[in-house]
Parts: sequence; C-alpha cells; structure tokens
Amino acid sequence: MCRVRQPSARPNPSAPPFDAPAARRLRAALGMGPEHVAYGMRASYGLPYVTPDLVIAWERGTITPSNPELTALAGALWCSPGELIGRPRTLREHRVARGVAPEDVARAVGMDLRAYLRTEESGQWRGDERQSAALARVLDLALPDFVAVTGRETKLAELLHSAVTTRWQAYVAPVLRLAPLERGVVEAVLQGLHQDYQGHMTATLSWGGGGTGASESGRDFLDRIVEHFWDRTGTTGTG
Repeated sequence: MCRVRQPSARPNPSAPPFDAPAARRLRAALGMGPEHVAYGMRASYGLPYVTPDLVIAWERGTITPSNPELTALAGALWCSPGELIGRPRTLREHRVARGVAPEDVARAVGMDLRAYLRTEESGQWRGDERQSAALARVLDLALPDFVAVTGRETKLAELLHSAVTTRWQAYVAPVLRLAPLERGVVEAVLQGLHQDYQGHMTATLSWGGGGTGASESGRDFLDRIVEHFWDRTGTTGTG
C-alpha cells in the first residue's frame, strides 16, 4: 500500500523564509478560499495530502512549506515563489526565490553540481572572479546580497567596526576587496561613518550628560554598521 507523505508540524530549518502574510494576502486578492488553493495543489501539482487546514496553517506561520510545496503554492496563487518568501539571506534562499534549479546555477558558474550544493550547505563561496560574476548574474544579486550569500558579511562588519573605531583610512583597501565600489565612494562613506561614531563617543564622554543613552546609541550604531554602510553607498539589496 502506497503511503502518502504527510507534512511535518515542526518548522523546516532548510526551507526558505516563508512570508505567511503574503500568502494570505495573495489568496484574498484572488478571491480564493483555502479550499480552492488546496484543490489546485492536489490537482495540478500532485500533492494529495494538501488540505484547507494545511493551507491555513501555512498562512498562520505554524507550519513552513517545503520547497516543492512552496513552488506548488506559488503556482496555485498565480505568483512567483519569490513573492512568498521574506528577504533571502543565504545563497540557497536567493536561488529558490528566483526559481532557479541548482543544476542551472552550477552550469552557469562552471561548477560541479555536488560542489555547488556543498557551497550552499556551508555558506562559504570560494569561486574565482569569473564564477562570482556568473553567480551574481544568474541569481540577479545586488552587491549587498552577493556579499551576504558568499559569507563575507561578517568580515565586512569586522572591517567597518575597526574603521569607525580607529583610523578609517587604513580600511579603505580591505573594504574594497569585499565590496568592489568606487574608491572615492568608500572613502567618503568610511570617513562619514567614522565621524558619526566618534560623535556618539564624544557625547558619551562629555560632561554635558551624554551618559547611558549616548553609550547605547553608540553600541546600536556599531550593531547596524553594515546596514549604515550600504545605505550610505546607495547600494540596496533584495527588498
């Protein structure tokens, strides 16, 4: 007797970040009920276990759809998979959001499929300059997204932290190696970030009562240093 696969009630850590409110909003915009979505997924996508209750659970965020379920749900809602996920953060999430098969990415970057899949699992990109350009092109990655998915964001944060707390001039070249922007842009942004952070510290140390609030403001500035950097360079990632 053939057993029908049942969805897990537990969150799926390997699944992309599902946007439950978006699924509910898209269904409502189409004038569909959960039963219509469930029927479409059963009839058109070969998922016989999908019920209206499961669709509602997805929309409430109590269960996360798997990759095949997400693709089928997008089809039933006449949208792309990318419209049903939150902002992608990992290489795999960007690939799923674009609806690109791993085989296609591996082919585009000139990499063995197994090697590419290991890259997705590890979160560490080791491709050369040509392969990096091909990866950004096939997944339509903005620079902030490329830095994040290739595992370089932590290093960038460390460099920016040092740049604003010490001599920013020493970090222009290292930052440029991670984020290939115009040198003049990076210099201006690092100088501005340095001045802003030093302003927070001056307020903290002043006799005028900067105190705890100013100190916390400085820590918050450092915690969001990568976000500040991209904002000031005028470079945005996936929204």
